[in-house]
Amino acid sequence: MPLPKAELHLHVEGTLEPELAFELAARNGVTLPYADTEELRKAYLFDDLQSFLNLYYELMAVLRTEQDFADLADAYLTRAAAQGVRHAEIFFDPQAHLARGVGMGTVVEGLSRALSRSERTHGVSTQLIMCFLRDESAESAMETLEAARPYLDRIVGIGLDSAEVGHPPAKFREVYEAAAALGLRRVAHAGEEGPPAYITEALDVLGVERVDHGLRCMEDPELVERLVRERVPLTLCPLSNVRLRAVDVLEDHPLPAMLEAGLLCTVNSDDPAYFGGYVGDTFHAVREALGLDRERMRDLARNSFEASFLDHDEERRARYLAEVEAYEFG
Repeated sequence: MPLPKAELHLHVEGTLEPELAFELAARNGVTLPYADTEELRKAYLFDDLQSFLNLYYELMAVLRTEQDFADLADAYLTRAAAQGVRHAEIFFDPQAHLARGVGMGTVVEGLSRALSRSERTHGVSTQLIMCFLRDESAESAMETLEAARPYLDRIVGIGLDSAEVGHPPAKFREVYEAAAALGLRRVAHAGEEGPPAYITEALDVLGVERVDHGLRCMEDPELVERLVRERVPLTLCPLSNVRLRAVDVLEDHPLPAMLEAGLLCTVNSDDPAYFGGYVGDTFHAVREALGLDRERMRDLARNSFEASFLDHDEERRARYLAEVEAYEFG
């Protein structure tokens, strides 16, 4: 039985395994530029963020219908449940689909089809977070928020992802203000590729409640003090950091130092089909590579639920936390 945990940094499009990509391509009459799943899997061995993003967006072509999105989410939830996930807050990238002529309703209705039955079929509670692509314009982000209005009963919050450098958080001030006025929770990728100043900007200008990645905060002691003082959660993705060269090898990851500093760190899988493992795999990998003891692993699991957007259901959060406390390591 795996350690119970929440996953808070997960791009549903990044869970597209080669087998499902070929299945959906066949269903939708899409020709992929790969001979078979083996050749496609080799393409997953990219060497930087841009080559990853190129492949990531190329494969999205197979996602066309509500059923495609439902199947994608269902496949993730099946894997996540097997690895101890009890609650998942799932990102999706509507602009990448709208640009292909796939409507907001198709995406949200399809994902919601899987998420609405997730607790019953997988034992996993879920929430949906809509991300804006930071390398697109602020106007496009605002248009996307408007397009999402009819579906906000199924969307808990907004996020900001894709290529970070050259696209500071402040670019999206107005759309984050509009989202706050609509009662949406706010997170943003910051401090992965970008400097620590991007983290500060995400907090002060966008009003984020949680920082996705936040790895480079360690370069700014005053920022670390602030994050600790304000209990701002960081959704770290160690396997992603290694694959995208933010960290050379997992053994060099600053997670132990971050925990030692008192930061509210969580461990997540990001884009698991591409980065070499789902969240249970990631927990195992950091435990082995970084020598984290059982109580440190329990801390990470506890943090994941405390950092989650379960404020509306404290009874559920308390139940999940009780599962973490009662867990007996093998």
